[in-house]
Amino acid sequence: MRIVVIGTAGAGKTLLARGIAARLNLPHIELDAINWQPGWRDLDRHDPDEFVRRVTAAIQTEAWVLDGGYNSVRDTLYCRATHLVWLDYERRLIMARVIRRSLLHAILRTELWAGTGNRERWRHLLRPSHPIRWAWNTWRRRRRETAERLGWVDYAHLMMSRLRRPGEAHQAVERLALAAKRCRELMQEVDR
Repeated sequence: MRIVVIGTAGAGKTLLARGIAARLNLPHIELDAINWQPGWRDLDRHDPDEFVRRVTAAIQTEAWVLDGGYNSVRDTLYCRATHLVWLDYERRLIMARVIRRSLLHAILRTELWAGTGNRERWRHLLRPSHPIRWAWNTWRRRRRETAERLGWVDYAHLMMSRLRRPGEAHQAVERLALAAKRCRELMQEVDR
């Protein structure tokens, strides 16, 4: 299984992807960890070819759970994936989550991706690119675009789950675990 977890900033993509990866015993790939380099330098903007190369290399294995949704690699991810989980939550929930996360990171001085030294700073909250402002400004447009894109014939092969409430996440994980079990059983039958 190759599972992509998408949603806007603050939706809980990384948390859910880690949970799925642990439940299914699959490697977890976090696109933000690939993208963000020390000093808040993002490969997607500063070295897009290297970003695409790293992501492409990371998804060559036969099974994984990945979270994130960078435009530059979206088609590559969706075409390679077998399953997609879309955290499509209401704006008020997204905003509560992204604000709480950003404030906790700033207060605790949490390093966001190991080895980068990148930490939330209070002054970053004022930037137009900060996840709080980005989530607010792009929520409606990205929701509409995602719904349209997932209807494309290019992605008809994806087994999709569109979650509207956080309470649906547990059921989605259980459905994925059942699908993984069936896949293993089929592989065992083929090997006989």
